[in-house]
Amino acid sequence: MITDKQKYLNPKTLANLANMQIRARMVVEGFIVGLHKSPYHGFSVEFAEHRAYGPGDNLRYLDWRLYGKTDRFYVKQFEEETNLKAHIMLDKSKSMAYGSGDITKLQYASYLSAALTYLLLRQQDAVGLTLFDTEVRTHIRPSSRPSMLNNILTHLETVTPGEQTSIGRSLHHLADRIRRRGLVIIISDMLDDLDSIMNGLKHFRHDRHEVLVFHVLDPREIDFAFDAHAKFKDMESGEIKATEPWHIQKDYRNAVEHFRATLGLRCREQHVDYIPLSTDQSLDIALMAYLNKRHSVM
Repeated sequence: MITDKQKYLNPKTLANLANMQIRARMVVEGFIVGLHKSPYHGFSVEFAEHRAYGPGDNLRYLDWRLYGKTDRFYVKQFEEETNLKAHIMLDKSKSMAYGSGDITKLQYASYLSAALTYLLLRQQDAVGLTLFDTEVRTHIRPSSRPSMLNNILTHLETVTPGEQTSIGRSLHHLADRIRRRGLVIIISDMLDDLDSIMNGLKHFRHDRHEVLVFHVLDPREIDFAFDAHAKFKDMESGEIKATEPWHIQKDYRNAVEHFRATLGLRCREQHVDYIPLSTDQSLDIALMAYLNKRHSVM
C-alpha cells in the first residue's frame, strides 16, 4: 500500500509541487517511509552512523540493537569515519530537454539531484553540484553547511538546457579539480561517444574516487513506441530525419539495448556502479542505489 508520502516518489506527482525544496523533502521522506516497510527496517535512521561489520573490526563496537532490527551486524562509526564528500554531476545539454510525457529528462534528473542533496546533507555529509554540457558551466564545491541546501536547490530550480554534449571532456575537467577522494554521482542520458565517456570515468577511478552513474532516458527513447509517420529532429545538431517508426522500431530497440548493456558492462569492468533509469520510474530506485553505494564506500 502506498502512503501519502510515498506517492511523491512518482516524478509526475513531483512536477506539480511548488518548488525544488518541497520536492526534495517529500521524495526523501517518502523514501524513508518505504525503508521502514522493507527488509532495511531500522536502517534509514541509523545508516549515517554505522557500517557493515568486516573482518578485523573491534567487536566492542557492534551495535546489538541494530542487529535485532536488521539481523545483520553493523559497527558504530565515529564522526571522521562518516564524513563523505559527494560530487553530483548533472548533464544539462540540449538532449536532456526531451520529454515524451509530463516531464523531461532534465526535470527528472534535477528532482533526483535535489533528493540526493537533501539526503546527503541530512546525513551530515558534504555535497557539491556540477552542471555541464560541452563544458562545466557551474561548479559548487562540496560542503556540509546547512546553507548548501538552498544554494544547490536554487541552481536546480533554474537549470535550463544548454549546448551540445561533451560528457568525457566534462568528466576530465571535474576530475582535475577534485583533490580529495570522494563519491562522484553522474546523472546524464549518456548520449555521447562511449569511449570518451569511459575515459572520463577511468580518470575518476584512477584517482580512487567511487563513481555512480545514473543513465536517464525517456520511455520513448527506449521503446520507440511511435505510431504514425514522423519527422525526428536531433535536439543538439538540428538534423531532421523522416521515417516510418514501425519500420525501424526493432532495429532501434536492439541498438539502444546494446548501448545500455555495453555501457553497463564497461562500467562494471571499472568498478563503476551503473543504474539505468527511465523518467517514468519511481525515484526510490535511484535512492536505494545511492544508499547501497554509500555503504560500500564506508
